Amino acid sequence: MSLAGLLLGLSFSGLASAHFAAWHKGMYCLNGTIRGEDDPDTNAIVNPLFNLTKSDWWFHAYNGCNELPPAEGDFLELPANGNFTVELAVNRAFTTLSYGGVRVAAFGDGENYTNGLGGVDCITELNIHTQNESMAAGTAFAISYQSDMSAVTPENLVVFTTLYHTPWKRLATYQVPNLPACPENGCICAWGWVPNGCGEPNMYMQGYRCKVVGKTGSAALAPAAPATWCEGAPGSCTKGARQMIFWHQLDGNNIDVSGSDSHGDPKSPAYNSVLGFAEGAQTDIFMNDGTASATSVAPGRPTASGTPGVQNGAWSLWRCPWYAPWCLLFFLGGLVVSLVEDF
Repeated sequence: MSLAGLLLGLSFSGLASAHFAAWHKGMYCLNGTIRGEDDPDTNAIVNPLFNLTKSDWWFHAYNGCNELPPAEGDFLELPANGNFTVELAVNRAFTTLSYGGVRVAAFGDGENYTNGLGGVDCITELNIHTQNESMAAGTAFAISYQSDMSAVTPENLVVFTTLYHTPWKRLATYQVPNLPACPENGCICAWGWVPNGCGEPNMYMQGYRCKVVGKTGSAALAPAAPATWCEGAPGSCTKGARQMIFWHQLDGNNIDVSGSDSHGDPKSPAYNSVLGFAEGAQTDIFMNDGTASATSVAPGRPTASGTPGVQNGAWSLWRCPWYAPWCLLFFLGGLVVSLVEDF
């Protein structure tokens, strides 16, 4: 970690409800940045990446998140030709991965905003870098058919799905194309987001251990090329497999834009049509049929609750702060269930 990365980490250490991550048991940095400790209130992975060297921004390395893989056997599972769901939240506390899920709500900060959220001005209640849902820039997942993160490169990390108008609500479901099977030890995946205005022009990059499940495809992924700005000119879009968006860093950038977009705002690259990304599964990312072996991969065991992202044993009463009222409620609820089962 460089000095710049350390200072960035310290500058964000006091923020409890800033920015977003896509939470799932298969993610890196799930438990925070202290090895061997599980922090149910961690937000270490949500901090944005801006003006850093590649050695610091690549897979959120500046605070060591790239060196903290998920528990053995935990993967983000990608059903070929299906979909998967993650939780977009500002802190793990507001997901089903902490406190038994008692603090979750419609949005990723534990609130429901029943009176509505958003309008014409930038939203301040929730640091989501947009004015409303329709203007949310979009997010994406990419996959590399490498099992070791050190072998992942921009060229072998291919965007395979996008979700327009996100981040917005907590639950986000992404479509999966006909991906081939991963190596025996799994693949490396990444989630990305580039906000469109309403604050610093930064980016997000978050890592996962992932694997493709179900009846898998028989075509390998092509090498990824940088996307290009093509708003209103689809013929000039980069075709085929595309890289994630890397911009406004000290080095390692793969796109630069200037001028104004069709709305008169400063151009900002995004995982949507302005760079030629269709919404949903990216079906133009493959080499010829037969370049991979089709097979069938069984999914892992179901989660304890059946809720997307919740891992068995992800939370227990012993990790709960004694002073937290939701912990008392969780304990009393568990006691009632236990008594009913015994009866």
